Amino acid sequence: MTAEPRPRTLEPGNLASLETWLAETLGATSVTVNEVALLSGGAVQENWRIDLTIDGGPCTGAHAWVLRTDAAAVISMSLDRASEYGVLQAAQAGGVRVAEPIARCSEPAVIGAPFLVQAFVAGNAQARRIVRDPALAEFGPALAAELGETLAAIHRIASRDATIASLPVPIGNAAKIEVAKYRQAMAGAAEPRPALAYVLNWLDKAAPQTTGDFVLVHGDYRTGNYLVDNGRLAAILDWEFAHWGDPDEDIGWFCARCWRFGNVANEAGGIASRTAFIEAYEAASGRNVDPLRIRFWEIMAAAKWATIALLQGDRFRKGGEMSVELALTGHMVSELELEAFDGIRAHEAARATGF
Repeated sequence: MTAEPRPRTLEPGNLASLETWLAETLGATSVTVNEVALLSGGAVQENWRIDLTIDGGPCTGAHAWVLRTDAAAVISMSLDRASEYGVLQAAQAGGVRVAEPIARCSEPAVIGAPFLVQAFVAGNAQARRIVRDPALAEFGPALAAELGETLAAIHRIASRDATIASLPVPIGNAAKIEVAKYRQAMAGAAEPRPALAYVLNWLDKAAPQTTGDFVLVHGDYRTGNYLVDNGRLAAILDWEFAHWGDPDEDIGWFCARCWRFGNVANEAGGIASRTAFIEAYEAASGRNVDPLRIRFWEIMAAAKWATIALLQGDRFRKGGEMSVELALTGHMVSELELEAFDGIRAHEAARATGF
């Protein structure tokens, strides 16, 4: 089968319906989209920078915004755009630095799929550039501390917030709930992965007890999903995996080896020591972090990323989407399985010795 070019949801040459919708939604006389550019990344979502001019209404003037919509093939674990928009609103109200939410559209007819519009925030989100910045030794620890404090603010967002009422509040053990999600997602994979199935079985059996109430978990809190501007945190991005869960899930995800982008010695997202990140989080959240629980959630991180990588690879191998990014992502599954096995050995050794 010949692979087809990877389809896109937004058609830059056909924006009349988007302009009409924006004008109606924003109470403007007219909206003109002057330029559209697909931003880098976006294997799960498409992110388009739209430069536009608005005449009339409260938003009159020139703006640079980002239109965020589903990629042609979606992942079942991802939120829809309406739910993600609500999470953005709740995060902004909670004092988290995010791209300001502007509007959302649930009607697929406008561009071909539901979408949200948010402000464009300047900065660098390219993970490999961040972890290889020559000035990282100078700004890395302070950036990690900002990220720890910001994560604590996310975890303080209450379930009673009306803007995120669509997120179901789970009942039961948070870790087991996550394992069930990945097992369900794997059921749609083209081929079985016995090693990954073993890891998920281990995670299910070793799941720590849920402590306290569920908190809002970002779900993809890592280097590459935040913007850095002159060494400072500019905004937290990509909220499509947000859900109610265990706060240690986000910490383990941020510290997982797979998200250090080769800068393995800097255990906090490849940018600084684990201590710099966790101490700032503890001070801001008022809770003490158990290192063994974080080890567990780092193994969960490898299993989650392996599951997503498996499904992304299927989009290339079986779905016919011509994308180097999807193809390379599919090749990562074995590496992530091995990373999970290494984590299991380390976790069991630490549990046996008490360290």
